[in-house]
Amino acid sequence: MIEELRDIMARLRDPETGCSWDIEQNFRTIAPYTIEEAYEVADAIERDDMAALRDELGDLQLQVVFHARIAEEKGAFDLKDVLDGISAKMIRRHPHVFGDGASPGWEEIKAAERAGNLDDGSALAGVASALPALLRAEKLQKRAARTGFDWPDPAGALAKIEEEIAEVSEASSAEHQAEEMGDLLFAVVNWARKLGIDPEAALRSANAKFEKRFRAIENMAGDAFQGLSLDEKEALWVKAKLIP
Repeated sequence: MIEELRDIMARLRDPETGCSWDIEQNFRTIAPYTIEEAYEVADAIERDDMAALRDELGDLQLQVVFHARIAEEKGAFDLKDVLDGISAKMIRRHPHVFGDGASPGWEEIKAAERAGNLDDGSALAGVASALPALLRAEKLQKRAARTGFDWPDPAGALAKIEEEIAEVSEASSAEHQAEEMGDLLFAVVNWARKLGIDPEAALRSANAKFEKRFRAIENMAGDAFQGLSLDEKEALWVKAKLIP
């Protein structure tokens, strides 16, 4: 099973008989593939495609094995260390299942672990900087909210959006406008969070809806699509919105 995949990767990375492409890779060159595979897993789940999910989970597992092999070659850790570590973590974070008696909640346990592992003392420590910006914004806001730094209700977050829209419009330069646009997007994530909406999922759904409708208007117009005026394309868009 996973041991077989580990052995395959070891052969691929063999300096004498392995694959030249695999041998050349390192943590940084492989990281983008790891992120891409995680998104492809999410996409298969979104499409409820079990065959694709099976394949994508395999691709994602390969990424774990690949990184672990590179680490083993460096003498840092190996695949067994990775699996032992996550097993120990899951047992540690579920004492109500694997231990005896009541336990603190998941977030409290994670907070205690962060306090032991990180030395900057911030409530924001450990929120990975490499996360997609939308997801990282939400995580930063949730961390800040645990300290009481949060709007008491969605109205405050909405007012902040209105304020940021005005600041984008009034920005004095392209650089200033880009900065204010970032603040606006951050504020929108905050409002979504206050409404109990997953902003990443909401935007993913909006992307899918836009793609479906845009493809529909392309199909309606056929080869004439490029030559249509904006008003004509908009009329097709109105029709596409009626398609279930």
